[in-house]
Parts: sequence; C-alpha cells; structure tokens
Amino acid sequence: MNIPLPPMFHPSSPEGSLIGKLGNGFLIAATAVTILVIGLTIGIIRKYRQSKNDGEPSQTPGNRRLEIPMIGVPLLLVTVFFAWSMRTMNAVQPGAGDHPPDVIITGHQWYWEVVYPSASVITANEVHLPVGRRLLLQLNSGDVIHDWWVPALGGKMDMIPGTDNHLWLTIRDTGVFDGACSEFCGQQHAWMRIKVIAQPPEQFDRWLASQSAPAQAPAGRFAGFGQSLFLSASCASCHRIKGTGANGRAGPDLTHLAERGTLLAGRMVNDSANLVAWLTDPQKIKPGARMPRFILARDSIDALAAYLTHLQ
Repeated sequence: MNIPLPPMFHPSSPEGSLIGKLGNGFLIAATAVTILVIGLTIGIIRKYRQSKNDGEPSQTPGNRRLEIPMIGVPLLLVTVFFAWSMRTMNAVQPGAGDHPPDVIITGHQWYWEVVYPSASVITANEVHLPVGRRLLLQLNSGDVIHDWWVPALGGKMDMIPGTDNHLWLTIRDTGVFDGACSEFCGQQHAWMRIKVIAQPPEQFDRWLASQSAPAQAPAGRFAGFGQSLFLSASCASCHRIKGTGANGRAGPDLTHLAERGTLLAGRMVNDSANLVAWLTDPQKIKPGARMPRFILARDSIDALAAYLTHLQ
C-alpha cells in the first residue's frame, strides 16, 4: 500500500523545494540532537546510578574538553541554520520592487476574492494560475487577519488589513493544489479552503479570456425570472455580475459562478440542489456567514438557482 507524502514533502514549485530542503535540514538536526540527548541521559543514568553504599560523588569544577563542544556545537548549528534561513528567505521572497502584481488575492470572512488586473477579471475561491511563469501574488485582507498557505506551493503569508503583502510563485506541475487559511479568522475559519488550479499557459490564457466576458444572458423564462429577482432584490447590492446592473462588492463575484467546482470556499459541490439549500437557509449551511436569510417562496428560490447555474 502506497501512502502519499504530505504536500510539503512533495513541492511543486522551486520556492517550495527551497523551503522543503530547509525544513528537512531542521528535521535531521533536531532528530540527531534528540537521539544524542536521550543516549547521554541513558548513559549517565547507567554509569552514575547510586547504590546503597555509595557516598558523595567526586566533584569536577571545570572540564574544558567537555564544555567547549557543549557550547561550540550548538553555536555552530544556530549559525549554520541562521545563514541557511536568511539565504532561503532572500531566494524565495525577494522584494516586489516596481513589479505589478499578476494576481491580487483578498481574504474575507469567509471566502477568497481573486483579481487578475491585466484582464479586469474578478472571481472567487478557485485560483487559476499558469505553470512555468514567475508570478507575483499580492495578498490583502478585507476584514481580519487571514493567512494564505498552499503547502505544495511553498511559502505562506499573512494577510493583514491595510497592508499589501507579496508572495513570489513559480508552479512546476499542472494539477489542483489544496490549501487553507492558516490564521484563525472566526467562526467559519475551517471552511475557508483554497483551491489552486495550475494550468498550461495556453489553457490558462483561454480561461482568463473567457472570464473577462460578461455573464451570459439567461436561457428561458424561468432563469430570466431568476435574473429579475436577483437584480430587484438585495442580491445585487452585495454581489457583482459583469454585464448586468449588479455591482456589489460585499460578497463574491458571481459572473461565472457555474464554472466553479465548489461553493462557499470549498464547503459544498456547486450544483443546483446545493444552491437551493444555500439560498433557502444560509445560516444553517455556514453559520456566521455574511449572507442573510431571505424569506422567499420556493419557486423564487428555484428561479434564482436556475439563473445562477447558467452563469458560465
């Protein structure tokens, strides 16, 4: 039976590899020190254990042959790991300089807003990135402190209100990489998952071009009724749907909602049944979420779900 290694032991970025090597160095050194301490402890207990007829053991006021390595070896280890850590930090996280961010990610309670400035694209929760390109991520917070961490992709970074933090990233492998907010940020912290979808550059460029397009017009009268409800009710005050009168920014952008695999930052699969459940009673699904419960008739909720499932 093959047990897969945790993502941090199988990095998919150069930054992750450098951090992984440093972590392995710390692990090896810590293991060696632990074994040494346990061995010395057992040896000393066996050699100097007291019997009934033992008197006061002889006292040794000083022993340079012992004291020099006791002080020198730990000092050498600290010096080596300090220099190694600084070198890794400089390699992984050089300054942003005048380089504009390729992606701006903002943490909210409890979802991720993702902006691609070059294409004027805004999406949520699922972060599409191209492989083989060196990217600069700008990380912000819209409310409390969050923390961005995708173990397979290397470094983690705090997201602090009012502060622009940056993270360089070069993804080597295509695939889907999972992460999570790693700073406790409130009641739904556990359901603030990250999904990075790493794509070949040409596939990413096609995806980005499709995301820059406005939302599709609703197909059919029922979905059209759902759009009218969305725009006339409070939905449009909190959510944005490009190409319509909905320009809210308090909640996630829904322009291409139907293309996302999950809802609510990984809380549930994105399908019609789950949309209906969410619209019926948001607080039952994700207690503490900013989405209020609207008392709507079932046909109105079904119409809203029908409209949202057409936003591709």
